[in-house]
Amino acid sequence: MATSGTYVTEVPLKGSAEKHYKRWKNENHVFPDAIGHHIQDVIVHEGEHDSHGSIRSWNYTWDGKEEVFKERREIDDETKTLALRGLEGHVMEQLKVYDVIYQFIPKSEDSCVCKITLIWEKRNDESPEPSGYMKFVKSLVADMEEHVIKT
Repeated sequence: MATSGTYVTEVPLKGSAEKHYKRWKNENHVFPDAIGHHIQDVIVHEGEHDSHGSIRSWNYTWDGKEEVFKERREIDDETKTLALRGLEGHVMEQLKVYDVIYQFIPKSEDSCVCKITLIWEKRNDESPEPSGYMKFVKSLVADMEEHVIKT
């Protein structure tokens, strides 16, 4: 049986949890303009930008390489949580499970924390753990902060 695990981290953010959640839920189309050094394109294949169960692809640059990630989205408005369930793409070549969960937790009227949970399972024991992907996902959230608070 291949190794599996869960990483959890929190990113403190300026701006309301609602504002950050809205950007991540409804407005992925602005990511290439806002953080183009990370995200080059977001394509919705099924559903709408803000619909539960929608399927989309992300074209991104990680570790100096252009990669693609296709995911199915799960949305919980009550807890301001988005779960991206990995379906295909570069990361899925090494992992059987790659789920990224973003939860935006209010701390005050103009600040929040994004709790990021990465659940993973390697295809085989020779594959590396996805700690680099966790750092990447954390940097996406941190780098979006400035764009969210400007709007």
